[in-house]
Amino acid sequence: MTFTPADKPPFAITTPLYYVNGLPHIGSAYTTIAADVVARFYRLMGHPVLMITGTDEHGQKIQRTAEERGVSPQEHCDEFVAGFERLWTLLNIDCDRFIRTTAPRHKVIVDEFFQRVWDRGDIYKGQQQGWYCVSCEEFKEERDLLPNQHCPIHTNKPVEWRDESNYFFKLSNYQTQLEQLYADRPDFIQPESRRNEVLSFVKRGLQDFSISRINLDWGFAVPTDPGHTLYVWFDALLGYITALQDPGEPPSLEKAIAHWWPINTHLIGKDILRFHAVYWPAMLMSAGLPLPERVYGHGFLTKDGQKMGKSQGNTLDPVELVETYGPDAVRYYFLREIEFGKDGDFNETRFINVLNADLANDLGNLLNRTLKMAARYCDGKVPDINPQAIAADHPLRAIGYNLTDTVAKAYTQLAFSQACTATLALVQASNKFLDEQAPWSLYKQGKQAETEAVLYAVLESVRQAAYLLSPIIPDISNQIYTQLGFAVDFNDKALGQAIGYADHAAWGYLPPAQPLGEAAPVFQRLELPETAASP
Repeated sequence: MTFTPADKPPFAITTPLYYVNGLPHIGSAYTTIAADVVARFYRLMGHPVLMITGTDEHGQKIQRTAEERGVSPQEHCDEFVAGFERLWTLLNIDCDRFIRTTAPRHKVIVDEFFQRVWDRGDIYKGQQQGWYCVSCEEFKEERDLLPNQHCPIHTNKPVEWRDESNYFFKLSNYQTQLEQLYADRPDFIQPESRRNEVLSFVKRGLQDFSISRINLDWGFAVPTDPGHTLYVWFDALLGYITALQDPGEPPSLEKAIAHWWPINTHLIGKDILRFHAVYWPAMLMSAGLPLPERVYGHGFLTKDGQKMGKSQGNTLDPVELVETYGPDAVRYYFLREIEFGKDGDFNETRFINVLNADLANDLGNLLNRTLKMAARYCDGKVPDINPQAIAADHPLRAIGYNLTDTVAKAYTQLAFSQACTATLALVQASNKFLDEQAPWSLYKQGKQAETEAVLYAVLESVRQAAYLLSPIIPDISNQIYTQLGFAVDFNDKALGQAIGYADHAAWGYLPPAQPLGEAAPVFQRLELPETAASP
């Protein structure tokens, strides 16, 4: 079966709009890899997909950093945006829209959205007093601060006392509506631990929040009062809407939400959960817009069990990592090894061991030796076996039969580790099956039909595994498909509409008698560096 865009509803997914106060870190890469994998999976399913990422470029932190560097804020942003774009290319991340909040078309959307909320009566001018974290771009409640007035997130930075005139959004007006939202739609915030955090925060009582700053030039002016500059979060969150519209069209809020809105999934780090799960839906309610389907806050990453930071001297450069080991290795490890939603750790020894075990040994070696036997015993072709004639209780077909739905469910639930584990179970069963059936022995005994039946089952299992893992390791899957005789490119965004998930995901698709390619390693074994830490 093949799908056309009309058969499947559109699916839109976003990463956060990353703050360009520095080059992208491994946490930014982690979120964007996950979004890319989800986008690839939905494309395989035949959905029209829009993946959005981008950069948040306004605010006091940017202005101060640019001044310290002796460049203009725009020059600073341009330099660091290039770093994000380079990393996404290295990681084989192909977003559909990259939005920059300094883009002129974004200002049009911000102004129109502001006017809607203003007309609703949800914006007023008042006096803001309190402790402000420049790194978070957020006022902090006294009860949330660490000793000596330090930010609970940026623990090495003291907050600043502010007493200034600001415009405020009436978040308190939406206490009841938000509580009703969380009750009516328990899956709106995921995973469950993040939902509980939000419920606890909202239960304490919502306070109006500031949406403007004075004495700040770097940002959009408040439409009703040019002496004030819009606060970074009110500006940045609207980037998700601006990105929905084709860049070639004149910007318009109505046109931007015409096709892709509401967003299906916002992927974020747990440190910005409050903005996306409380402030954002309240702003959308005020503007009269439908709410996103899901906000998913994943955990933090550590290195060798320790929080990463320059002061600790244990940062992990994602560019260096991918240039050393390749994009598929990095993509696979972080989604295979870490349960998405929870905190996770990077350890180089563990990284290499996982990749060697799963990709070099289990998957790569299985394909390599099976192809070599097919070359000797079957004239270099797929064994001429009717897959439907293979018994339903065949050990590999039985696993493959259930795998299609299992993996699809895992991807839609963002349970990437489960998708990998379930697929690798088929690969491991195939290795065991090959060793037990010993087709080399069957061939020597003149049992050609039995030999071909074994080789077909193993080759087909590798093919199915490659297809199901292709959102995570597209380049390795391409190599596997090429060696199996297919002309398929898993980086082709239109692939799902051409070949159909239902056919390729199911066990038994490999065409009998199809010419096979030459066996070659699909993943080179990695060596442990001498300086690697112990797992």
